[in-house]
Amino acid sequence: MELRSKGDKWFDVFNIIFMLFVVVVTLAPFWFALVGSFNDGVDYLRGSVYLWPREFTLANYQAVLSDSGLYHAYFITISKTLVGMSTHIALTALVAYGMSRKELKGRNFYLLIMMIAMFFYGGLIPTYLLYKQIGLLNNFLVYIIPSMFSIWDMIIIMSFFRTLPEPIFESARMDGAGEYRIFIQLVLPLTKPVLAAIALFNGVYQWNTYMDAMMFTTKSSLETVQLVLMRLVTDASYGEALGQQASMYMPDEAKHISPATLKLAMMVATTAPIVAIYPFLQKYFVKGVLIGSVKG
Repeated sequence: MELRSKGDKWFDVFNIIFMLFVVVVTLAPFWFALVGSFNDGVDYLRGSVYLWPREFTLANYQAVLSDSGLYHAYFITISKTLVGMSTHIALTALVAYGMSRKELKGRNFYLLIMMIAMFFYGGLIPTYLLYKQIGLLNNFLVYIIPSMFSIWDMIIIMSFFRTLPEPIFESARMDGAGEYRIFIQLVLPLTKPVLAAIALFNGVYQWNTYMDAMMFTTKSSLETVQLVLMRLVTDASYGEALGQQASMYMPDEAKHISPATLKLAMMVATTAPIVAIYPFLQKYFVKGVLIGSVKG
């Protein structure tokens, strides 16, 4: 049995205390939002609602869910997240595979162009004019096409591809396999952890971003839940309109809501889905990050 020194034990104690502190600091804002969203709106204005609801109510969530536009916004957000994440992984991994092959002609030139594009950005106005010229404004594809490829993610995946043993590629070619078949049937199964980690990062980005919806769309049919949340937080009239709409459908519950608790309920409603999915991808995420850090 390995004997541990007194210093090692104190180091473990310090690590545990420090990590508990980090967990508390990280989870506290989410917990406060969750508690406030289940508290009576009028009572919440008195303050000191931190650990649990002082006057429990579901009126805030009933008011938020009474907005029919929210369901369509959820549909748009879920669609852009699933489609955007899938196309991002497919195209980025395909390009990374090609760039990882030393026999690719012009490979260094392509890398140079990508590095320049990654560090130098044209700006919002040229981007807006470009999207307008190619017909992406007020188009669902504005959520998909611009995010299909990431140079940084390509570099991460390409670094992992380079660690794969070359004999497996030579053996596959001797058996008559082409590059696409090698990529789909041989390379992708070996890189599931890395791709899952990239997919999680991109999926969270796709779910949380609202700038594309705010800058490049004006149609209410293309609104995302994050844009709805942003308007609720920044526009007082939007929260009042939502409260008035709720009072029409549930007059008895309207007295239990307030703009502050409506915002908290909307925050929880927009964050909960992506948080609920994370545990199912956690093992792939951790493994992918570890593999990338060791082999990259």
